[in-house]
Amino acid sequence: MFVSGFTFVKNAIKLDYPVVEAIQSVLPLVDEMIVCVGKSEDATRDLIDSIDKTKIRIVDTVWDDSLREGGKVLAVETDKAKNEVNPEADWLVYIQADECIHEKFYDEINTKMKLFKDDASVEGLLFDYVHFYGSYDFVGDSRTWYKNEIRVIKNLPEISSWKDAQGFRKNGEKLTVKKINASIYHYGWVRHPKYMMAKAYEANKLWHSDEWVEERFDPEKDFDYSQIDSLKKYEGTHPAVMQERINKMNWSFSFDPSNKKFGLKAGFLYWIEKVTGYRIGEHKNYKVV
Repeated sequence: MFVSGFTFVKNAIKLDYPVVEAIQSVLPLVDEMIVCVGKSEDATRDLIDSIDKTKIRIVDTVWDDSLREGGKVLAVETDKAKNEVNPEADWLVYIQADECIHEKFYDEINTKMKLFKDDASVEGLLFDYVHFYGSYDFVGDSRTWYKNEIRVIKNLPEISSWKDAQGFRKNGEKLTVKKINASIYHYGWVRHPKYMMAKAYEANKLWHSDEWVEERFDPEKDFDYSQIDSLKKYEGTHPAVMQERINKMNWSFSFDPSNKKFGLKAGFLYWIEKVTGYRIGEHKNYKVV
């Protein structure tokens, strides 16, 4: 079984993306790692080049700033990386620059890739998600956050990134996937408030006009983490590759998990989900088989 990994990144240092940790968390699972590095305003390329020259192959790209609607440029860059993998690869492991895989899930992922390698009815593997917010001690637990997404796919040319690169489709149709006992740890909302504002400012330009962004985000100010509907305390461990970054955390964040900022309808739906485990009206970009 041959497994390729792929990802993309731009301005990782400027926006404080944990992309080194993201890539390092995938390397034990793959035989090669393709990283599309967009033309950056910092030393992102040198950063990626310093990780592992035996497995990583860098592909230099230029982002098309005209593809703003719906974050389309993110899907385009994802597909650029996917198209560079070894054509003989059986599986592809995708990771975004602010995501990590905990080492405790490696056996599960490897086992399921071997089990379904020759099963044409399984086109991808579906992961749970843990969304950290504000610090490494709190996670989102409301409908604001998506619960699952595909991060391992079969190496099929008909599969491409979907919309803003959250998931994948095959010729525009939902993939048939197996849900596995593994999670993706998402750190996109954990960085110093200064960098969080810079990230929000730049990221929103991938969806909206400069005027829209300027009205809502001031890069000279710190990001206000208090505007969140619901969090819970995280009780588990983090991937080992994240520990050094966690130890260097240089800002404070606290939140009272009992303080829920819901309207009546959102509060009722939250209660239903917590009691039953079922999310009413959940959008699923996949078909579980």
